[in-house]
Amino acid sequence: MRIVGKVLFLMVVLMCAACGQTSKKMQDVAGADSVSVMPLEYAKGFTVKTLENGVRLVDVADPQQDEDKMPVSYHFALVQKGSPHAGRMSADEIPDGYTKVEVPVERTLVMTMLQLSNFTALDALDVVKGITGTKNLYNKDIKKRVKDGSIVKIGMEGNFDTELILAAHPEVIFISPFKRGGYDAIKETGITLVPHLGYKEAHPLGQAEWVKYVALFIGKEKEAEVLFDGIKQRYLALAEKVAQTKERPTVFSGEMHGGNWFAVGGKNHLAQMFRDAGAEYILKDDNTGGVPIEYEQMYATAANADYWRILNSFPGDFSYEALKASEPRNELFKAFKERHVIYCNMKQTPYYETSPVQPDVLLADLVAIFHPELVDADYTPTYYQLLK
Repeated sequence: MRIVGKVLFLMVVLMCAACGQTSKKMQDVAGADSVSVMPLEYAKGFTVKTLENGVRLVDVADPQQDEDKMPVSYHFALVQKGSPHAGRMSADEIPDGYTKVEVPVERTLVMTMLQLSNFTALDALDVVKGITGTKNLYNKDIKKRVKDGSIVKIGMEGNFDTELILAAHPEVIFISPFKRGGYDAIKETGITLVPHLGYKEAHPLGQAEWVKYVALFIGKEKEAEVLFDGIKQRYLALAEKVAQTKERPTVFSGEMHGGNWFAVGGKNHLAQMFRDAGAEYILKDDNTGGVPIEYEQMYATAANADYWRILNSFPGDFSYEALKASEPRNELFKAFKERHVIYCNMKQTPYYETSPVQPDVLLADLVAIFHPELVDADYTPTYYQLLK
């Protein structure tokens, strides 16, 4: 019995020693001294740290929430494919709570046009094997891929076709977790879901910087750096030019749908773009990304605003008559009377398909309207123009 007792005691000692080594290893891996932080200039929704062993830790959180109140809710450990220990990396080499993803990812699905715009800008459509739909899709290359089956339509949020998803063999799926959802069925497949929260960024350049996030997963980091640097330089150069103007017209956005007017909030990236374009957004003091407002409240707030921005998918040519027909009281707004409606038709322009990575172009369109003297006389708008 004494021998058995000694053996058991020795086993416990060895186990404790092993646990201690594992714990120390975890501390070494996750310790601040062992990481380098990827510099991000505008995006607030994700952070990236690189460990000494080459693993990159990506943390994702809601960029519209207070950092002290909103815990980081998504954690990924990106491990390079082909590295000596990629396939056999043990759990104790990755901090607790992180989901391992071997990169570069070669097959994925995307749920939104914002996500798709990142892959398009990075010339990485070969990685995309599925999308939710093709409504208002302009990209001829993507349309061709859908037609020949290399990109499949997996259904819409809340009604995904899990058989098509599995048949596409994605390594990860990019999602928008705060939207309508319907991801329970996808979770059951065991495929890693990767959130993309670029649409919740408060600055247009913050949304555009999520191209670096996608690049981490597909091995296009250098391309993303060059791409974003160009976007940033063009955007800031124009914003600085506009900042010298003294007159700032007022502007509001949206229109009545289903009994409510969903207005862009003061923390929305569009509100920031209005400011950078030399205008004052009428809900600048709102501290949200968006808020539903009753018509009467919106009229009381925006009745005398100088400009009115509208983005919709009107079939055919939108007009002031169509705007009045949708809601007769629309003609009461000063911007309607003075023909100062800023308009973009998503059926006629690839707005959501390309604009997330072209905030500099969007800014130029708005500046051409608010301060036409600051752009070339022959400037041709890409997305926004005054409704005729």
